[in-house]
Order: sequence, then structure tokens, then C-alpha cells
Amino acid sequence: MHELKGTGVALITPFNDDYSVDFDALAKIIEYNIEGGTEYLVILGTTAENATLNAEEQQLVIKKAVEVNAGRLPLVLGAGGNNTAALTESLKKKDVSAFSAVLSVSPYYNRPSQAGIFAHYTQVAKASKLPVILYNVPGRTGSNVLPETVIKLANTESNIIGVKEAMGDLTQMMRLIKDRPEGFLVLSGDDMIALPTVSVGGEGVISVLGQGLPEIFSSMMREGLSGNFETAYAKHYKLMRATDLIFAEGNPAGIKALLAHKGLCKDVVRLPLMAATEALKQDIATYLQDNGL
Repeated sequence: MHELKGTGVALITPFNDDYSVDFDALAKIIEYNIEGGTEYLVILGTTAENATLNAEEQQLVIKKAVEVNAGRLPLVLGAGGNNTAALTESLKKKDVSAFSAVLSVSPYYNRPSQAGIFAHYTQVAKASKLPVILYNVPGRTGSNVLPETVIKLANTESNIIGVKEAMGDLTQMMRLIKDRPEGFLVLSGDDMIALPTVSVGGEGVISVLGQGLPEIFSSMMREGLSGNFETAYAKHYKLMRATDLIFAEGNPAGIKALLAHKGLCKDVVRLPLMAATEALKQDIATYLQDNGL
């Protein structure tokens, strides 16, 4: 899956002041990322607040994203859940013809054993018409998908083609890279270690920050993938403060504040999340101005 290397971005779902989906803003953000050099787009990932979108809204977001993208970039569809039977049934019925892969978060809240996680993903892989990228994000799910479980899945299910690893642990990342089968994608799910992941042999990132600063972020990743680490790390260190800021009050409040400052959307989020504070918005504005971004 060479098309899923480099920088993918987990798109937000922009909202109007009345909390309805702002489809015009979604179109602006997609165009901004295409022009900025993003390699692919992830629709309805965690950053999209998909837990607060009803089924109709989710379908309309997909329709709009597919329409605006118009085949220009590969699309990945977020499709996870903690009810294995319901998720697999949904995957069997879903029209995924416009997508290149499915990104599926490990079961949250239930906190299954490694055997349970393995069995869950086995069923997902069999139900999905598309290649599956595993998504490990213990900070949200309450459980860590261990490297040995990922590698076992990679070797057992040919439809599982990669992992978005968001443990934030470079050692765990290196264990995945060391033991994976040939061609298996290891992608960072943590913006702070996106470039270090490439440095140790990974293929890229599914980023939050990247959608707000696509030009510098995606060029940083391309430089890293080309082995130009001096240039890449200069950009990485410039972006570190931005990464801290956008996650300071939770995701996607921070990235929405950054995108709002650029005039691409409003900073509205749905409860139980809260919009960024005025102090954080000012810090983001100051950072962007000071760094010419």
C-alpha cells in the first residue's frame, strides 16, 4: 500500500454555531490539505468526533468528503467499535468503493485480553471488503495492543496490512518494525514521534497536526522518508510546540482552534468536549505568528 505512506491526516468534522455539520468548512479543509501536500485523508477517525455523529451525519460526511476529494487523494475510512458483531455486520453492508483501506480502532471500554483483541480483529478482517489498518491508542481505549498481537495478526490475516501505533512509545514502535512481515505498514499515531518513527524504519503517520499545517508537516515526513534527516528534524523541532499546544486541552479542541485561526472553520466541538479556552487560542495564534505559519 505505497499510497498510504507519508502523511495521512485524521480530518476533523467542522460544526456550525448551532452544532450542525459545516460541510462548506469540511470542503475547505480538504482542499487546503490537498494543496498542502498531504498524501491521504482519513474520514471519520477519532478526531472527527464520530462518537457524537449520528448515522445520517456520518454518511453525509463520507459523501461530502468523497465528492470534494474527487479521487485526487487516497481515502481511509475510520470504522471501529467495541461490539464485534455489530461492527462486522456494518462492514459487510457499507459501501466502501471510494476508499483504499479501513482504519479500525481496538475495542474500547471493554478492555479485552490480547486473545480477545486478536479474535476481534480476525473477525473484522474477514468482514471487511478493504484492507484493514489496526489502530492502537491505549489512552482512549484503556488497553494496549501488544506488538506480539499485532505481528500475529499480520501473519495470520492477509487483509490486515498495517498498524497506526499511538502508544507514544518508540520502543514499542521498534518492536513492531523489527518483527513485522515484509510490506506491513507501521504508521505513527502520535505527532510527536512521527518523524522518529520514520527514522527507525516506519512508513509515516496518521496525523492530527498535519491537517492544520500540511505544507511543513508533510514535507518534514517526505524529507525523513528520503533520508534527509537534518532538514526533516529542523522542521520537527519547529513543530514540537504546535503539537504540545493542539493537545493541551484535548483533541480536537486544539486543532479546531488552529484551523479556526486560519479561517478554515469554527472552533465548535460537541459535548462532552469543550472548545479551546481563550488562553489556548491566544497561545496558538502567537505560535503561528512567531513562526510564520
